[in-house]
Amino acid sequence: MRRFSNIFWLGTKEVRSLLKDTVMVLLIIWAFGPGLLLRATGHSEAVNNASIAFVDEDRSALSRALRASLTPPYFQTPVVIEASDLNRAMDESRFTFIVVVPPHFEADIRRGRQPELQLNVDATAVIQAATGASYLHNMLQQELANYTEHFEVQDMTPVALVSRRAFNPNGTQAWFESVVALLDQISVLTIALTGAAFLREREHGTIEHLLVMPLSAFEIATAKVLANGLAIMIAFATSMAFVVEWGIGVPIAGSRPLLFMGAFVYLFSAAAIGIFLGTVARTMAQFALLMLLAIMPMMMLSGGMTPIESQPAWLQPITNLLPSRHFMAFSQAIVFRGAGLETVWPQLAAMGALGGVFFAVSLALFRRSISTTR
Repeated sequence: MRRFSNIFWLGTKEVRSLLKDTVMVLLIIWAFGPGLLLRATGHSEAVNNASIAFVDEDRSALSRALRASLTPPYFQTPVVIEASDLNRAMDESRFTFIVVVPPHFEADIRRGRQPELQLNVDATAVIQAATGASYLHNMLQQELANYTEHFEVQDMTPVALVSRRAFNPNGTQAWFESVVALLDQISVLTIALTGAAFLREREHGTIEHLLVMPLSAFEIATAKVLANGLAIMIAFATSMAFVVEWGIGVPIAGSRPLLFMGAFVYLFSAAAIGIFLGTVARTMAQFALLMLLAIMPMMMLSGGMTPIESQPAWLQPITNLLPSRHFMAFSQAIVFRGAGLETVWPQLAAMGALGGVFFAVSLALFRRSISTTR
């Protein structure tokens, strides 16, 4: 009972210390508010308002219909240019895409031939060029299919491929990015808060005050984990409700309590890493560098930047040692697929086991560090 009392009062002291740190409080508010919103919506690999020109050498009803099919928000209103201006327009980077309809295009279609449409792409915008070319191909093919069906022309595409988007019907990238951003914010702030709390005690000399009290290393470490974890969990829950669900419009398909439980388990794992780094580092500068070394692999190998399946074969088993990989799979399964505990328990167990190992190693290192201080 005394141990729980010590942890409670130490945790209360840590919370008061955090609330007095205005810069850290503002950082938490920014990270889980405007920062998360900007991360989720400010970067997109989708095509939006791309510049496009149209060279119409056929001047037929079909060519006009093709031009009319290229509409916002994917593309700007097509600018009609002459064929002689094509090369100069590409050289001056005035347009990302230029569609060229050859002469007698409609007549060749009605005769059952297969004339070619030319698509010129400025590939310096690599992602937009690749995605936009695919968009254009689909939009023009759809318009041609409508035309051939209307005029009873032999269909050039006898097999229709019907695709269905599961869990994200409109392919909204901000939905996925918001979950990735939440993972990154939890990782960075939990490690930073917990590690800095240990380092601050040493730099300010208050660690000696704690050591003269009848407190164990376990009580000191647990109090700091719980206190900083409480702050991050409140920020996480608030961000989920007001930024992710209300602001970005992500529908949470699964259980929110289960999601919060998984977030707390992951937070425990990240806090254990923060304790380890805060114990190893001797100055805040060292801690910042060590934190970068820990955070970058956690972000890059979580599956948020690159799918695990697309990573090198030798690297994929190593990602199982990162709690971020398991939390990414856990949160996506609950948020998008509506998974229950019977589906996500392996990820939950993996995060708990990794957190226990990290915490045990960090606690042993912290015990050794305070024994030398005493």
